[in-house]
Amino acid sequence: SVGFKAGVKEYKLTYYTPEYETKDTDILAAFRVTPQPGVPPEEAGAAVAAESSTGTWTTVWTDGLTSLDRYKGRCYHIDAVPGEENQYICYVAYPLDLFEEGSVTNMFTSIVGNVFGFKALRALRLEDLRIPPAYVKTFQGPPHGIQVERDK
Repeated sequence: SVGFKAGVKEYKLTYYTPEYETKDTDILAAFRVTPQPGVPPEEAGAAVAAESSTGTWTTVWTDGLTSLDRYKGRCYHIDAVPGEENQYICYVAYPLDLFEEGSVTNMFTSIVGNVFGFKALRALRLEDLRIPPAYVKTFQGPPHGIQVERDK
């Protein structure tokens, strides 16, 4: 029978996209990743992209209800860290549609929330983050003006 089939699949099949060309509107993150022994860097980078965006460890029936390509994070490049064994910088691009406008909390909860407890990784650190002007412009700033905030 055709239809929903539960199962585990490798993250790199969906979230490792070295051919991806970043957009000016993407939020770009650089993570220092130390995979567990036996976990290839492509899988580790893809796991970070998945777990910090739309991914889950199993196939779920709701995958068919949304456009994964529109919302998923993508690990688009991986560099070995010079002088460090089994450490990599994994570059991940996130589309703006993934995040609520004007919400730093939503953005950081997605990017650095759940992913740090991921078992495929021995260590993970967010090294750098580029927030595009298109997203920055959605922030209203302090409700009473910057001077009131400074005077507090």
